[in-house]
Amino acid sequence: MKASETLLLIEDDASLRTLLQEELALDGYRMLVAANSAEGAAMALVEAPDLVISDLRLPDGDGLDVLRKLQAEGRVVPFVIITAFGTVDQAVDALQAGADDFLTKPLSTEHLRLKVRRLLAHAALSHELARYRSASGAPANLGLVGESAAMDRLRREIRQVARSEASVLINGESGTGKELVARAIHRESERRDGPFIPVNCAGIPPELMESEFFGHEAGAFTGARQARKGLFAEASGGTLLLDEIGEMPLALQAKLLRVLQEGQVKPVGAEREEPVDVRIVAATHVDLMQAVRQGEFREDLYYRLETLMLTVPPLRERGDDVELLAMHFLRQSADRHRRGFMRLGEATLKTLADYPFPGNVRELASAMERAVTFCDGEVVQPEHLPARIRKRQASLPGQGWPGVAGGIQEEPTASWPTLETLQQQYVRQVMDRVDGNKRRAAQILGINRRTLYRWLEQQDEAG
Repeated sequence: MKASETLLLIEDDASLRTLLQEELALDGYRMLVAANSAEGAAMALVEAPDLVISDLRLPDGDGLDVLRKLQAEGRVVPFVIITAFGTVDQAVDALQAGADDFLTKPLSTEHLRLKVRRLLAHAALSHELARYRSASGAPANLGLVGESAAMDRLRREIRQVARSEASVLINGESGTGKELVARAIHRESERRDGPFIPVNCAGIPPELMESEFFGHEAGAFTGARQARKGLFAEASGGTLLLDEIGEMPLALQAKLLRVLQEGQVKPVGAEREEPVDVRIVAATHVDLMQAVRQGEFREDLYYRLETLMLTVPPLRERGDDVELLAMHFLRQSADRHRRGFMRLGEATLKTLADYPFPGNVRELASAMERAVTFCDGEVVQPEHLPARIRKRQASLPGQGWPGVAGGIQEEPTASWPTLETLQQQYVRQVMDRVDGNKRRAAQILGINRRTLYRWLEQQDEAG
């Protein structure tokens, strides 16, 4: 998805400026660059960028000068300060001056890209708040983290089914967040002021399920000393989530079908039915149609539920959402453990992106909790992840000395190449093998892209 926003980057270090410019351009932004405060301020006032990234220390002042000039002109724009000399006092001063974030070098370009996306998304939501919020004040993303096409489609479907009173069936693998989807449907519906009652059908003993759902009269069975309302009555006026509905016994499925058709329940031991006003949202990770064919689920109940059916995509089909969710869970875990700011290293992001996550979002959340527990510093590395997630990074195939055909031969030492020559030849070969992709080349070489830019500049100067 190509972005249309304009970013202004103010940085006096030429190699870092080029690196960040190319890195941010990967997300489709229109990039403006400046090397000093005066140039940056003039460009910001004329071009009206959607976001500004500025070094704190510049040859003719500092990045906060640009921020103050924008504020004096009444311009409100997301503003990120970066510096190699960050202190707590500087960060506090920058945030108090109106900056939206304060990042220290060396920068994680992936973290910067993520930060830019979040700040721009937050600004867009602020501008479109009235259109994207329902009367309940639910946020535009419905509480579902992710920017993938699959999640955009799911949000549209949630808003559509929320307008209906019909039952909903939510399909999805374990750990994909089906309960979050059910809660989003409830918040977007006219029932938002009523209760939302989730119940796991697999967690209730079959012999107690009817009483739990429909309630019972005093003396209806041994131990029933007083009357008790069931879950349907408690959810009246709101939404009842029947999670893992495939685990519901067939006998109770027939009674559930009657509730859906008649809108009434009969408590255990009662003589008459009682009306209930409840919307049913069912969820399952199994193929209910297959269960119907096997005689384990009622066909009439299935067709009653599947009129409005949503499918929650597995995490492996959500692309860059893995990174967004990982940062989201990392921040939550760090807050719970009072760890302060933490971030994911580039190797960690690559490791997470390469892993299929059979346990989906739940597995990713658990991995981030473990990472916070075992990481003593600020940057989460692959070794802080569960062993099943860690992978060995692939390297280029080949033998001998890369860039030197056949390796170093038995020749007089005077003809052997220098280490610098080998490095230059290897860098050129890697760049050729990846078709000039600097991101991939830096990963293969095991260096950051800023170092790669400097090596390439040195080679160009050497001719």
